[in-house]
Amino acid sequence: MGSEGVFETIVCPATNANPRNSEADIIELNDGRLLLAYTEFYHFSPHDMAPARISGKISSDRGRSWGKPFTIQENIGKENVMDADLLRLRTGEIALFFCVKNSEADCHPYVNKSQDEAKTWGEPIPIAKFYQGYFTLNNDRAIQLSNGRILLPAAYTPNIWAFPISSLTSLCFYSDDDGRTWFKSREEVSLPNSESDEPGVVELRDGRVLMWIRTNLGRIYRSLSKDFGETWSEPEPIGLISPSSPQTIKRIPKTEDLLILWNNTRGPRRVPLTAAVSRDDGETWENLKDVESDSAYQYAYPSITFVGEEALITYYLYDERTGYISLKLKILPIDWFYE
Repeated sequence: MGSEGVFETIVCPATNANPRNSEADIIELNDGRLLLAYTEFYHFSPHDMAPARISGKISSDRGRSWGKPFTIQENIGKENVMDADLLRLRTGEIALFFCVKNSEADCHPYVNKSQDEAKTWGEPIPIAKFYQGYFTLNNDRAIQLSNGRILLPAAYTPNIWAFPISSLTSLCFYSDDDGRTWFKSREEVSLPNSESDEPGVVELRDGRVLMWIRTNLGRIYRSLSKDFGETWSEPEPIGLISPSSPQTIKRIPKTEDLLILWNNTRGPRRVPLTAAVSRDDGETWENLKDVESDSAYQYAYPSITFVGEEALITYYLYDERTGYISLKLKILPIDWFYE
């Protein structure tokens, strides 16, 4: 426990047999408990292609302590399943999005749903079954727009290792029937001589959708959609430096401002992990504050969940001395971002 109501813990520590816990998301259940879903690498290797499943933990005290881990989604891929992404639908169901990885040329997003507050889950549904190739998917990315459309941002390349990094393009899959059927956006977002990777989306006050994009150009880029994610504007940099690493943006319920978490450095190491607030829907950012700044570690793949007056933030904690990646949780009062 820190000062001024700040709480932090290694919620899923890495071990030799379980050297990586990462790419997590948290959702509040109807009874007030919290469900944490995360990628658990269980076979002595932290490599992206190593065996992994989606595991879970439950908290009954708003994130201060957590129960024992249990399996939410078994590994149904030839390599792994990873990138847990939880979304409460307007129907009341909980959707879990994740990737099924079979090879460097076959990685696809799936979704399954729970109608009983995550006690049981339906059969996984493929979202991109008519498309070949490698689709990247991040934790804490899917959103449901005010018109009911679900947007799932993803990136695509024919082969993650065989093609140049500039072949990665960003896009969205969307569903207008609460996740039963899925379509791909008409346009993709690409950048010359750069990756366009690990996108995320947020709905703006005027109904447009903002997509943020990981690049290797030293900046975070953005693209805008006026038609709920089907077509996209030419990507442009926003006023924040960044290495080639992911970001996340959420709207703060208490203030309706946007909150971003990202690595505020020209790189290449993913430190510090910084927060900033935008009062004008992403045009400008202020109140830059480091969530983590200890250069002994690297920090990436954050998620943000608002519970009451607090923001629950998960991210991976990479210890370069051991090669282990643990999952860390930090709980911050919303007012902390404005101090």
